[in-house]
Amino acid sequence: MSDRKVENLSENVRIDKWLWAARFFKTRSVARDMVQAGKVHYNGQRVKAGKIVELGAMIKIPAGWDTKEVVVKKITDKRQGAPLAQQLYEETVQSIAQREDNQTARKLSGFHSPKPDGKPDKKQRRQIIKFKHQ
Repeated sequence: MSDRKVENLSENVRIDKWLWAARFFKTRSVARDMVQAGKVHYNGQRVKAGKIVELGAMIKIPAGWDTKEVVVKKITDKRQGAPLAQQLYEETVQSIAQREDNQTARKLSGFHSPKPDGKPDKKQRRQIIKFKHQ
């Protein structure tokens, strides 16, 4: 009978709780806020934090500068270690390729906008101000 209870619990997991358990967000409240703000898409649509996660669902999640597209493989509401959490989902091939393309584009754009070694001194600041006012 306890096995049924465990199965029943694993089937009815809210999306904010699953995102937290899969370690996409550090806290449940941050996961809930991201879902409510419309940043997380479930099967291509915005959802509420109480949406029940299903196996095989496609979830889009913001990750820094990029967006991850993952397919739900397992459902749990318990937060576990990172290696176990990565078994809960599988990132799509298109998502991985897009993130790699974005990463190389960011690296290349850094070459076109060189940064100075340090702050300008007083004389250089005066020259910059004079140049801007011309």
